[in-house]
Amino acid sequence: MNIELVAVDIDGTLLDSQSRISERDRRAIRAAVERGVRVILVTGRRFVIARPIALELELTTPLITHNGALVKHPQTGAVIDYHPLAAPLARRVVALGRTVGADLVCCADPEGLGRALIERISEHNVRLRQYLDRAPLVVERVPDLMAAIRRDPIQIMSSGPCARMDEFERVLAEDLNGRVTLLKTVYPQKDMTILDILAPRCSKAAALARLVARYGLNRHQVMAIGDNENDMAMLQFAGLGVIMGNAQHHLKPAADYVTASNDESGVARAIERFILQE
Repeated sequence: MNIELVAVDIDGTLLDSQSRISERDRRAIRAAVERGVRVILVTGRRFVIARPIALELELTTPLITHNGALVKHPQTGAVIDYHPLAAPLARRVVALGRTVGADLVCCADPEGLGRALIERISEHNVRLRQYLDRAPLVVERVPDLMAAIRRDPIQIMSSGPCARMDEFERVLAEDLNGRVTLLKTVYPQKDMTILDILAPRCSKAAALARLVARYGLNRHQVMAIGDNENDMAMLQFAGLGVIMGNAQHHLKPAADYVTASNDESGVARAIERFILQE
């Protein structure tokens, strides 16, 4: 298999359990790039907290963020591909979130570093507070989130205990009936789910497919590496879908290959096996 492009998820994949990139992963990515293989980071993260990782790895390829809703150049910040959520749908998501007591974040400003609009975050939602604290300068508290959504945002996201997010997902699916995309990132050991609400047909896979076509490649020249539910469509799009050893067991059969965990340099092992052939 002639792999010309590698799409790599960040959290739970490239980053280990201490949020670090192993030296083995760095070496493998550098070696792949030196062989002319394009390495693209594909993440649910906001641009502002994904960009430093791309810069650290000295990647010059586009950075796919917000689960495919926004693709930007990591060095220049130029927008390459953007699919916002329609403002009326975003306001409806906020209204439905209020009915289930969900903590909501509206992600806006695709041209800049981004803005995270919040109305309130529950005191007990420590992990979401920590998530927002990664880039505190772009967090903006507003008195009424629904009224603050005047233009189409990048997305709405929510995070909380798995059962509550499952309920919120059910409410959204019943009410909006395919008019939005619902993507989950689930960490059962932490009892935490991140629920992303995006424009229809938005996904990591869709954004990656457009970039692949732009490069004149086809899916059979792509290897994708991920670990969570929001990665599965991307892994299935790629000619070679690689899932991390730390992924939930029920996700693994859908991939073509299971690599080592994120604490065992699973990204490097996949690159070494299928690209570097070491």
